[in-house]
Amino acid sequence: MSDKKFNLSSRRAFLAGSAALLASPALAQSSVNSTDTTEVERDVTESVRRNISSFRTLDWQPYFDNTRNGAVLVDIDSRAVHFWSEDQSIYKLYPSSVPLTDELTRRGRTSVIQKVVGPTWRPTPSMLKRNPEWPAVIEAGPDNPLGTHALYLSWTYYRIHGTHDTRKIGRRSSNGCIGLYNEHIAELFSYTKVGTQVLLI
Repeated sequence: MSDKKFNLSSRRAFLAGSAALLASPALAQSSVNSTDTTEVERDVTESVRRNISSFRTLDWQPYFDNTRNGAVLVDIDSRAVHFWSEDQSIYKLYPSSVPLTDELTRRGRTSVIQKVVGPTWRPTPSMLKRNPEWPAVIEAGPDNPLGTHALYLSWTYYRIHGTHDTRKIGRRSSNGCIGLYNEHIAELFSYTKVGTQVLLI
């Protein structure tokens, strides 16, 4: 009788273990596939882990001397845009798209010099050189890569703007600009002004 109990419990343990073993490649595969859709990088696991751990609220003081005219911090590594109002009563954190490569990325201090609703998009000369099939101009509308609103920075060709392609957010997907969901750029647009300070790190 004890042998029968032992065999029955052993059999159950074996079946449970086998089921878990058979399920684990499927779990691993679904996990890999879900991170693969985030972006294509050499070490997807590391990039996703870093992105998740870095996407957190921040204090403005390590980055700015003051919040005069408001302050925007773009954290390229965590793909996040932070905003503090001048009186610090408003703090916002938005997921963003970032440049495809470090060569396309610019870091440092700049400011908002123009705000445009329904911006017109013109590829830069270097973009047209890399992509000669692109049109010279795209007017406002659903095909416009700048989305519904754009904050023009003091650096030529650099913008914080919306996107109609929501798959880009959270990825390395731009040619140098910082992209937000259209509803987020509309909100940020309402908070910022010409002269809002911007820091890209």
